[in-house]
Amino acid sequence: MPAFIRRIPEGDDRERLTCPDCGFIDYENPKIVVGSVVAEAGRVLLCRRAIEPRRGFWTLPAGYLEMRETVEEGARREAWEEARARIALEGLLAVYSIARIGQVQLIFRARLDQPGFAPGPESLEVGLFGWEDIPWSEIAFPSVHWALRAWRAAEGRPPGPPALNPPEDPRGSRPLTPPPGL
Repeated sequence: MPAFIRRIPEGDDRERLTCPDCGFIDYENPKIVVGSVVAEAGRVLLCRRAIEPRRGFWTLPAGYLEMRETVEEGARREAWEEARARIALEGLLAVYSIARIGQVQLIFRARLDQPGFAPGPESLEVGLFGWEDIPWSEIAFPSVHWALRAWRAAEGRPPGPPALNPPEDPRGSRPLTPPPGL
């Protein structure tokens, strides 16, 4: 089997992995991440990661979309896998482009659909946090900060247009920094 090479295929404008024998192009496309800000009585559900990357840091219940599932199904599945939570989605909260790692993140606004939650296999612990109690310095990823701020800005209002990357990081390429004022 021949090794793929990087070259610009005829009629294209960027390098692609291509088979030098048959010309097959192996398109590399971004991964889709789905998740949710699950709120209950003004508090949000966070999961302490049991896996890398960022093991031991807090995140939203979120992960890669699987083949043959809708984004809504994926968000509900991730909440179950990571927090053993059954959730009801209330609308799309945010769409984030994380170009440096090839991700598009779709984050929903959600609530618990049934009482109870517990750590799933990818979480060390899970908990509901009031805004003032969120462990901001232990948040795993910049987009979790963004989603929490988008949730806070939309709290109590019907779902509207989704939030996008913040103006200071339109391509999702800056490292994690604490939000201002924390």
